[in-house]
Amino acid sequence: MASETTAGTIAPATSDDGVLGFSRAQLAALGVLVAFLAIAPFFLYPVFLMKLLCFALFACAFNLLIGYVGLLSFGHAAYFGMGGYIAGYTAKAYGLTPEVAVLCGAVVAGLQGWVFGWIAIRRQGIYFAMITLAMAQMVYFFCVQAPFTGGEDGIQAIPRGSLFGAISLSSDMTMYWFVAAVFLIGFLLVHRVIHSPYGQVLKAIRENEPRATSLGYRTDDYKLVAFILSATLAGVAGGVKSLVFGIATLTDVHWSMSGEVVLMTLVGGLGTVFGPVVGAAVIVTMQNYLAEMGAWVTVIQGAIFVAVVLAFRRGIVGEIANALKVKL
Repeated sequence: MASETTAGTIAPATSDDGVLGFSRAQLAALGVLVAFLAIAPFFLYPVFLMKLLCFALFACAFNLLIGYVGLLSFGHAAYFGMGGYIAGYTAKAYGLTPEVAVLCGAVVAGLQGWVFGWIAIRRQGIYFAMITLAMAQMVYFFCVQAPFTGGEDGIQAIPRGSLFGAISLSSDMTMYWFVAAVFLIGFLLVHRVIHSPYGQVLKAIRENEPRATSLGYRTDDYKLVAFILSATLAGVAGGVKSLVFGIATLTDVHWSMSGEVVLMTLVGGLGTVFGPVVGAAVIVTMQNYLAEMGAWVTVIQGAIFVAVVLAFRRGIVGEIANALKVKL
């Protein structure tokens, strides 16, 4: 791992970090993840897998902010949902190809993150969380009233289109490979960020912000960039999800979606690379296979959340990593 020097700078990563910042345990976990992505669509329903990957990317984006900067945002649904709305609207109204539509959603979400982050990072703790929640609620009510969102009906019949104008994504299997590729790119980007010198500064801010400031780092700037990156990736996840299901609705910008991503991250393991992926898999699988139980799904989710907080403080991946004495 990169370390802080006595001069206050960040030392380069050493050979202990393995290949491209991946430890041996992380490389093994990455191999399992890639293998799962390769064979899963032949045994499981592709649409279910695509939903899982969209939420996994969303959770990874959220974890970048809370797990490595220590900023608890209760408003990430704003970026996830708006990314979906923009991607869906541009694909349907202007006929943009899927990759361009998702990019548009990501850009708008990133701009949101820039504005909201600039306001929110001036506060800490519960005040930061409440500001993000308040601004997310503003986005929700904007989406209720804005003409292009379709109000309570949402944007329906969003076309999947053709990737680069040449590869049709109408087939679930073809769409799955596109979603899997987007997820892997986003996942590897998050890993690269947190294992870069910039990522080491973020961890220093999380552990002791006044000391990081005393070393000469402009901590507000670092936090703002992290906020923008997190919001942009959340927008990518929301944009891809709207193309997968062909609809963008108010559900994705509702405050409960922000709570759901918090749950995914905590269940999987806060501040771990693979934790959000596992947490998203647990929650999405539960929602899918326990759907017939109706409102009891929420009760079960709450019970799991309480159990994790009380007995597995590090989350699923965190507890496994601690037991094996490895970094995941």
